[in-house]
Amino acid sequence: MRPNTLLKKILLAVIICCSGTVNAQDKPNVIIIYTDDQGSVDLNSYGAKDLETPNMDSIVKSGVRFTQFYASPICSPSRASLLTGKNPQRAGVERNSHLNEENGLPGTEYTMAEMFKDAGYSTAHIGKWHLGYTQGMSPNEQGFDYSFGHMAGCIDNYSHFFYWNGPNRHDLFRNGKEVYYDGQFFPDLMVKEASVFMEQNQNNPFFIYFAVNMPHYPYQGDIKWLEYYQEKGLAYPRDLYAAFISTLDDRIGLLLKKLEVLGIKENTIIIFQSDNGHSTEERAHFGGGSAGPYRGAKQCLFEGGIRVPAAISWINKIPSGEVRDQFAVNTDWMPTLAQLCGIKLNSEEMDGKSLLPIIDDGNKDTQHTEGYCWAYKDMWVARKGKWKLLGNPYDTGNRDYKFIENRFLVNLDNDLGETSNVANKYPAIVSELEKQYEKWLENNSK
Repeated sequence: MRPNTLLKKILLAVIICCSGTVNAQDKPNVIIIYTDDQGSVDLNSYGAKDLETPNMDSIVKSGVRFTQFYASPICSPSRASLLTGKNPQRAGVERNSHLNEENGLPGTEYTMAEMFKDAGYSTAHIGKWHLGYTQGMSPNEQGFDYSFGHMAGCIDNYSHFFYWNGPNRHDLFRNGKEVYYDGQFFPDLMVKEASVFMEQNQNNPFFIYFAVNMPHYPYQGDIKWLEYYQEKGLAYPRDLYAAFISTLDDRIGLLLKKLEVLGIKENTIIIFQSDNGHSTEERAHFGGGSAGPYRGAKQCLFEGGIRVPAAISWINKIPSGEVRDQFAVNTDWMPTLAQLCGIKLNSEEMDGKSLLPIIDDGNKDTQHTEGYCWAYKDMWVARKGKWKLLGNPYDTGNRDYKFIENRFLVNLDNDLGETSNVANKYPAIVSELEKQYEKWLENNSK
């Protein structure tokens, strides 16, 4: 047992099966499909009319779709929140993890993988990690029995080299050991690894964190999809992004097909979510993704950076084909899954709240009636009800880093695109939300 494992159990959770003795086959499997830099509306079920996304849509339509679902504006903080049920500051991951640095998800944090492992599940990380590279931070040290994927933020999908800066570095590992599959498409390797893991654990409950690295740059879609969207006349760079989205959708279809072949689809909870908004970085051709009616993109706190597509499906066990407009956050998945899987979890240290009440009843209020806050670099947000106050915002949708208003108040009920600053009109609301943020900051200072 790792030295910090006992500490995690004492501090954060006691895992027992709520129903006492439950046969392994009675516990639902869980798969979280976490896409990378997928725009707020970039699948058909969220409004895209120029994309082909039937497999992602099948997940959304077979369960509950959220329309006000939020995450952090960049990769590592979003993943840390997902896996701990805490906001990035409390989880210790305020910025992206970088090679040759020691920042990442601390080994003392109790993760979703450890929660499932303590409940008798086999656990696997397949895909992107991006949560640290030093001792105590690897997937196998954070509760995953099995791990296959890349540790850094992005790789070329065929050479599997990290290429952001400095010397090229090969980045493909299985359980901490470097492996080589030169020329093989990484998403295909992901599906293969996940399929083998499911085959080996089809008679036992399993948890798979399927952290897809698409549609994150580099855009490397299948030729059939590149030709398809070019024939449709999609303009650059939307055509490249669209091809990669549909390439992603194909691989998700293969994953779903494997569940059907194994006969375990109905006993598998599937969560689908993007980690943050679409990228407008140079390596992403300055765009391609879409935030639809929302302002902003990845790396900012306008809606287009943090409002993401998200859905949960469990056939015949939770509602299907339904929509929830209640405010929710990716920190909510850990307590939600604990409740659905009969796992008793001490969630007092968490920022997330179980979504089961609103999943079961669309008339229930948001679980975050007291509001919620985010912070990234110099930007921050205090959100409560229809009101959203941005501090020191900038808009990456236009790559604009010189936003002149240091307080930007918006009523999301009548200004979804965050076009008008009404801070001067509602000074009392500004003051209230500033106090909410100050209290949050005090409680989240490390």
